[in-house]
Amino acid sequence: MTYDCDVLVIGGGIVGLSTAYALTRTRPGTRVTVLEKEPGPARHQTGRNSGVIHSGIYYAPGSLKAKYAVRGAAEMVKFCAEYDIPHAVTGKLIVATDRAELPRLHALVQRGRENGIPVRELGPAQIAEFEPQVSGIAGIHVGTTGVCDFTAVADRLARASGAEVRYGAEVTVIDRRPERGVAVRTSDGTVLRARALVNCAGLHCDRVARLAGDDPGMRIVPFRGEYYDLARPELVRGLVYPVPDPAFPFLGVHLTRGVDGGVHIGPNAVPALAREGYDWSVLRPRDLAETLTWPGSRHIARRHWRYGAGELQRSLSKGAFTDAVRRLLPAVTEDDLRPAKAGVRAQAVLRDGTLVDDFLIREAPRTVHVLNAPSPAATASLPIGREVARRALRALDSV
Repeated sequence: MTYDCDVLVIGGGIVGLSTAYALTRTRPGTRVTVLEKEPGPARHQTGRNSGVIHSGIYYAPGSLKAKYAVRGAAEMVKFCAEYDIPHAVTGKLIVATDRAELPRLHALVQRGRENGIPVRELGPAQIAEFEPQVSGIAGIHVGTTGVCDFTAVADRLARASGAEVRYGAEVTVIDRRPERGVAVRTSDGTVLRARALVNCAGLHCDRVARLAGDDPGMRIVPFRGEYYDLARPELVRGLVYPVPDPAFPFLGVHLTRGVDGGVHIGPNAVPALAREGYDWSVLRPRDLAETLTWPGSRHIARRHWRYGAGELQRSLSKGAFTDAVRRLLPAVTEDDLRPAKAGVRAQAVLRDGTLVDDFLIREAPRTVHVLNAPSPAATASLPIGREVARRALRALDSV
């Protein structure tokens, strides 16, 4: 059988492009083709996040998120420096504004130290030294957090990988035969044949898994994160986060001074009416039906409706969103918040309503599926790419 490439990667976000980059560096001469349905790279999760290089402090010791974020943060800074991509290691504050948050803040200190991350505990006066306008009763400073332009990183990975990257190439059919390989058809009728397939389709990864004939055992439930830009960026010097609720994989509304000097505020987390639903006006019946009919979605609604109601209120009311920001930044007013582009998190949800908290990578004959790679996947993209590449090459060697 004649193959068009050795490994076919579906998805031109930062994880798919990092996988292509790792494949060609791990085994030079490997022919890699990346198929991306959009006209360019990083059009969804990669290009619509807050641009933070995460330290890894939030994630359970021993988890893939913890290992890959800690390792990936250092590698991302080095990659940006090597290719002259805008970045900065700014450090960040995590601030408690209520005594009820103190046990969770202290747990973060312990978790950070277990993950090998330098953490400094702060009182109110020390918080003010870092961020004079920020209010808090206690905090921690994490020195290894930074910011970068992840879209520029994805673009450089595409060019540096040596892979053939095809844009405007949406996969509509997958025919996998373990004894022969994988053939895919794209929306324009093009057929490509490969020895192995990697699914890095992000918001559509569960659908791609089913196209390949695999049951992913989860469903992508999209959560939109809405952002504002701060009209008075001088109020914030760096990065400021609230103490997160460990019951959810969301970090809460935070303040991020980006590489351009502007300050990004957000996100909240509300169910999206479409997988690419970047505002309330975007509704796709198929996407919404898949969310509503998945048993896990109903379990989430029953367990977490109070949390969801608060997020919904902050989505529909700028005043409510402003109130949430004022807990950290009392000087902010509604007029200081200017709407910015939203993002959608591809959150894997199990049938029982469990929000998958770690990265999820599964294998099938001649195939590797990346089924949960939301934040901090951009930070961790280089080690994730190496791991996915390792599994894809193992699939090649087994046939």
